[in-house]
Amino acid sequence: MSETRCLAPDAVVHPVRFPVPRGAWDTHIHAIGAPERFPLAANRSYTPAQVPIEAYVTLMDRLGIAHAVLVQPSIYGTDNRAMIDALSRYPERFRGIAVVDPGIDDRELAALHEAGVRGVRANLLNRGGISFADACALAGRFADLGWHLQLQIDVSTFDRFDAIAELPVDVVIDHMGYMSADKGPMNPGFLRLLKLVDAGRCWVKLSAPYRLIDWQRCGYGAVAPLARALARANPQRMLWGSDWPHTDLRSGMPNDGDLLDLLGAWIDDDATREAILVTNPASLYGA
Repeated sequence: MSETRCLAPDAVVHPVRFPVPRGAWDTHIHAIGAPERFPLAANRSYTPAQVPIEAYVTLMDRLGIAHAVLVQPSIYGTDNRAMIDALSRYPERFRGIAVVDPGIDDRELAALHEAGVRGVRANLLNRGGISFADACALAGRFADLGWHLQLQIDVSTFDRFDAIAELPVDVVIDHMGYMSADKGPMNPGFLRLLKLVDAGRCWVKLSAPYRLIDWQRCGYGAVAPLARALARANPQRMLWGSDWPHTDLRSGMPNDGDLLDLLGAWIDDDATREAILVTNPASLYGA
């Protein structure tokens, strides 16, 4: 595994051109701990920059973000200690999404809940996570905690939408379905995602547009039709996330102010933006 580190996030924060509502949530960030305390998984897909969680808290205050959701990154596998450490330092501001071993016992699940965890993630696109089958098997066990299942999938190639519809828990889809924006909103997999959203069967994060397009060359224009189609399908199932500290990038770093500002370009009314930034995430993560 190469030790070439990814880029660190931009220290400059560009201004946001719409009023960020009080109580806003960023529903997708990652806690990267000091390697001497929190070793990286040997089979990881990348080696992240070392950025303390306090740098993100400073960013929150600059952008007017009140709460955030720490998502266990693939680089730690099922070792959630770096995330739990960050949760313990900001329990009123952070919630967490864990990656757990399929054999985890009920006592460990309860301890994670007490720490602020509200769901389990299955990342099917990077090494170091759990399988979709394992995640589905776990769902019945964590349903009583009120947790949800978070999936990182490419909806243009994913073939288990039927299984999502049958799960006993809510499902959250990362990064607008993590499909190349060039495939467009009429892609069959994206249309299946829209159907689930319309039925209220899953939530979607309007996050990480820079992962869907060659944004340095083309900008974010091709992502807008995807974001708008999702929001039209069911604005009450939309969430926003920055994806800080933008792991696995080795050239070009998006600006966090610009990423939040995109929500103003995609959603043109204050009430819908407030639902996406405040009401929706509070109902999913706030308890």
